[in-house]
Amino acid sequence: MAKRAARRTKLHAIDSARIHSLVFDHAPANDRDQSYIRKVRPRSENQRALMEAIETKPLTVALGPAGTGKTYLAISAAVEALESGTVARIVLSRPAVEAGENLGFLPGDMREKLDPYLRPLWDALNDRLGAKQLRQHLDDGTIEIAPVAFMRGRTLNNAFVLIDEAQNCTYGQLKMLLTRLGWHSTMVMTGDPDQTDLLPELSGLATIGTKLEGMDDVAVVRLTQGDVVRHPLVGRMLSVL
Repeated sequence: MAKRAARRTKLHAIDSARIHSLVFDHAPANDRDQSYIRKVRPRSENQRALMEAIETKPLTVALGPAGTGKTYLAISAAVEALESGTVARIVLSRPAVEAGENLGFLPGDMREKLDPYLRPLWDALNDRLGAKQLRQHLDDGTIEIAPVAFMRGRTLNNAFVLIDEAQNCTYGQLKMLLTRLGWHSTMVMTGDPDQTDLLPELSGLATIGTKLEGMDDVAVVRLTQGDVVRHPLVGRMLSVL
């Protein structure tokens, strides 16, 4: 009896091991990193002009109201340039300007402190790369967060540089950022001059766009309410607000 019981126990252990192996050898589908790599298509002529400008010009200034796809198209172009080997890294910069309220002291390292301000960029990058690949690129420095205040004195070679929410930078800050452009690099500056969180006379984006327009190798693309790709109500609201 004892031998028979021991044999049954041994067989049960073997069967349990087999079942355990079958469950964990094949990871469930939701454990795999999801990435949504796809070819982004323009939804308006101005968006098409923006995509062509980013592809052909070393510097593009994209001006337009909220929801016109400025940031998303720039992020998509940055990811495509990185994956094709055109650039070796992506540098993201965004002014840490609060929209009419004070968040106070934020804990954590630089990435964690800037996370609330960079969330729109993270969302676009996560959509294009997937969470796992995005974390890897952040950890190895392929994607770099560069606060506006820390950009002075740098030369950004072989990089795709995105300056987002540029309407919240002063003229002096934008001039400093523009002169960071190095060899074999592409820079895109996006913003809405009509939606600055600075005093209107302090924002330098409209002036920068006017002065650079018409220069060789610089594209200034102006998007309008007709290019809004969010809820249709957004475009209608912008026409009356």
